Amino acid sequence: MKFTVLGGTGRVGTQVVERLRAAGHDVVPASLSTGVDVLSGKGLDQVLEGADVLINLTNSPAFDETSISFFETSMNNVTAAAEAAGVRHHVIASIIGVDQVPQLDYYRAKVAQENILKNAPTPYSIVRFTQFFEFVEPIMSWTTDGDTVRLPATPVQPMASADVAAAVVRAASEAPLQGIRNVAGPDVFPLDELGRITLAARSDGRSVVTDDQAGMFAVVTGDVLTAPEDAEFAPTHYRDWLQGQQPNAR
Repeated sequence: MKFTVLGGTGRVGTQVVERLRAAGHDVVPASLSTGVDVLSGKGLDQVLEGADVLINLTNSPAFDETSISFFETSMNNVTAAAEAAGVRHHVIASIIGVDQVPQLDYYRAKVAQENILKNAPTPYSIVRFTQFFEFVEPIMSWTTDGDTVRLPATPVQPMASADVAAAVVRAASEAPLQGIRNVAGPDVFPLDELGRITLAARSDGRSVVTDDQAGMFAVVTGDVLTAPEDAEFAPTHYRDWLQGQQPNAR
C-alpha cells in the first residue's frame, strides 16, 4: 500500500516511516521540512496523490490556547485534501483521557482534532496513547527551580515512543476502526515518583518535591491519564527503557 505520513520527520513519525518501509510499503514522509504546510494547505494535494492511507502525526508548536486554532485549521485542510485524493483510511494519534481534562488548552485542541476527523467522510482510526517516556525530562524542566523539581502526584502510565510507532503502524495497516483504540504503558506511577526514578537513573543531583499545584498536570484529577478498561498494553517498562538510555548501555 501507499502511505503518506504527515509529521513523518518527527520523533514518532520517523519510526513509523521506518517500520512501514521495512514491511515493504511505499511511504511518503511529509512535514514543513519537506515543503508541506498543513496550516496553509501547501503541498498536501501532492503528497496525498495516490495514497491509500494517511497517518497524521502533525503537532502544534505550542501547548497553549494557540494549539486549538492549529488543530482546527490543519485538520480542516487535511481532511479536505484526503477526501479529494480518495484516501481510504485516515489515522491520527491522540491522548488517553484527552476528553476529561478541559482545563488544558492542548487537550481541548486534541478533542477538536478528533471531532473534525469523526465528522469527515474518510474512514478513520483514532489511536489514543499515554504520555511518552521521552517527555518525562521536559516535564521536569518546566517546574525546575535550581536543584528542586516540583511535581504533582498525578497518576500516569507512560510508554515508549517506539511502542507508540508500532501501535500506529498496526492500526494503519488494518481496517479503519471508525472509533478509538487506547494503548498504554505497562506500569502506573505517580508523576512525582516517576521524576525521582528518572533523576536517580541519570545520577542527577536535583530532588523532587511533591507539589500538587505544579505544572500543567496539576489540573488533572483522579486517574484519567491511565489506561481505561478497554486499553491494550505496550511491552516496554520505564525502568528498562531508562537503563537502555545510559551512555554505557549496550
